[in-house]
Amino acid sequence: MSNPPDTRYTQERELSWLKFDQRVLDEARDESVPLMERLKFAAIFTSNLDEFFMIRVGSISDMALVKEEHVDTKSGLTPVQQLQAIFKAVPALYKQRDKVVSQLENRMRSCNICRLTVDELDSGEKKQLDRWFRDQVRPVLSPLVVDLHHPFPHLPNKRLSLALSLRQNGKESFGLIPVPPALPPFLRLEERGLRYILLEDILSHYADEIFDQFDITARAVISVTRNADISPEDEAYEIDEDFRQHMRKIIKKRSRLAPVRLEVQGDKGDKMIPFLCEKLELAPEQVFHSRVPLSLQYVYQLEGLLPPESKTALCYPPYAPRFPACLDPREPILPQVLRRDALLFYPFEQMDPFLRLVREAAFDPEVLSIKITIYRLASRAKLAEYLSAAAENGKDVTVLMELRARFDEQNNIQWAERMEEAGCTILYGSEGIKVHSKICLITRREKGTVQYITQVGTGNYNEKTAKLYTDLCLMTADPAVGADAAAFFQNMAIGNFSGDYQRLLASPFGLRDRVMELIDQEIAKGEKGYLFFKLNSLTDRKLIDKLAQASQAGVEVVMNIRGICCLIPGVPGLTDRITVFSIVGRYLEHSRIYQFGRGDDARLYISSADFMTRNTERRVEIACPVLDPWCRRRLLGIVDHLLADNQKARVLCPNGTYTPREDGKEPHNCQEYFQTETVSVPQDLDKPVRSRSRVSLSERLREIFRK
Repeated sequence: MSNPPDTRYTQERELSWLKFDQRVLDEARDESVPLMERLKFAAIFTSNLDEFFMIRVGSISDMALVKEEHVDTKSGLTPVQQLQAIFKAVPALYKQRDKVVSQLENRMRSCNICRLTVDELDSGEKKQLDRWFRDQVRPVLSPLVVDLHHPFPHLPNKRLSLALSLRQNGKESFGLIPVPPALPPFLRLEERGLRYILLEDILSHYADEIFDQFDITARAVISVTRNADISPEDEAYEIDEDFRQHMRKIIKKRSRLAPVRLEVQGDKGDKMIPFLCEKLELAPEQVFHSRVPLSLQYVYQLEGLLPPESKTALCYPPYAPRFPACLDPREPILPQVLRRDALLFYPFEQMDPFLRLVREAAFDPEVLSIKITIYRLASRAKLAEYLSAAAENGKDVTVLMELRARFDEQNNIQWAERMEEAGCTILYGSEGIKVHSKICLITRREKGTVQYITQVGTGNYNEKTAKLYTDLCLMTADPAVGADAAAFFQNMAIGNFSGDYQRLLASPFGLRDRVMELIDQEIAKGEKGYLFFKLNSLTDRKLIDKLAQASQAGVEVVMNIRGICCLIPGVPGLTDRITVFSIVGRYLEHSRIYQFGRGDDARLYISSADFMTRNTERRVEIACPVLDPWCRRRLLGIVDHLLADNQKARVLCPNGTYTPREDGKEPHNCQEYFQTETVSVPQDLDKPVRSRSRVSLSERLREIFRK
């Protein structure tokens, strides 16, 4: 029997995630954040919690059904104990969210932005409501009564319904009015300001009319959350079934999986909850009560309806990303990258230079091939259009598309089909391994010489999220990186995940081992050793133990971890040289940075990989060294400002709680700084390109785009 895991400096993953969502909710409390943005943070908190139940609670619920008992390596808890801890922790979050939303809505009323009840409407507004209900709502309703002749219906995942306790001639029954998803979530009233009433509240008002043969003794809005943690590898394939068809079936099945949570808002009566628990096969602790709307998605629509003066007062000021200082906007991108590396920093800098690079490659007669891995794309994606254009222009375009990007499967299927029709070769990865890397390789031949232009990023090729997430994008013509990238794509095509690379670190084989080797090099330095990691999450037990070992050897370890952190810092004799802080702000912190050592001697990497077991063992990930002197200075400067943040940074304490960083220094919000900073231009940016062939390339590209 193996020894039990050492849990003296680790904590349970799911409770750590709930603490992250708590930090999101803290932004809704922050008086320095504009009112509408605070309401949006409450909506983000709510949607985060929805996904948490669908994925994490769903997964643990499945594990609890397995006969062979699993014990979590960070907490020592069984799946049943993990679920109990989650169900105990969540109600307090609901109460905090309800209080915050109620306070914010009351303050919004002073700005004449009002979510109303029917009783608050004046006579003119009631007439408008009555017309809208009879003309637009009533015709599409599907009310039902559950009795001997009408079985309990399937309640789709996260679909709102109005649940009713009914009485007729002394007999009790259950009524249901599904909220039609095709209708707007609220009715905007025609009078002054932004006054609106939610669709579920309208249905509750008219329920007596809809069920006019019954007396309604209780009514509540309900929503069922279902397990959405489907692993395509667990589902049997039909003979000769295309993987895209298989994924379509998986998507349909998601809405019918077992319930893991019931949310209730309103008057639930004495019998409604036990009845619903029986029909849904839920325990009472899986029922969560809310005083505010169960879905806050309507908040995002409100922002678009604000008059200009209200938007200025209630929302973040608009921000337009700048063109990167390391590139000249007047010149084609491709020859500039052939001359020097470029590091882009989203959302503070534009994604456009990378898109221009791909577009130029699509029309460059010297380009032979473009190869790329794609995890998520926007619903409208210039990148996919440029890749299609390249294929139509005779380039060899290979797209390794991950169809299993959770909740983006359908979008990825559609893009894969469109690019395939244009002539792109589409690969779908291998069974059991998700492709999460962000790498693009452009191969050229000019005067008999092969040139590689490689792009490696920390975030998806998604033009929408590039304006919302902080991410890094490195574009380099380094021959060794390009040779690694070429070998990587060849390995992916034949399902070889254990390739050996000179510069790149790749999982599922190699990345974690190499990271641990680099940590060992810092351990050998003792108190002179230094490690910095910027991650979204830390759950990998082997890396956690290696970091604890570094701390015990005297190495200073600093980690900026936005979300889950299963390592507890500051434990005497174990992790007391480790500092962990989280930043939650206007933009979602998403970039991954690895730093081994200090200053000029530091080894710097950007990566798609978090330190999670799924990233190190079950996903294809890439980490790329940053070698160009200007790019290194830029990256180290970004790290310095993350470390200096004392406005949005929260420090993880030894007891597992987070506290604001109070260092007594001048206030510093790193995201606000990045919006306004002036980045130094590389010294040789304006120098003429020395290579005659590169000059001809630049001229040729300009000529192509003039046409």
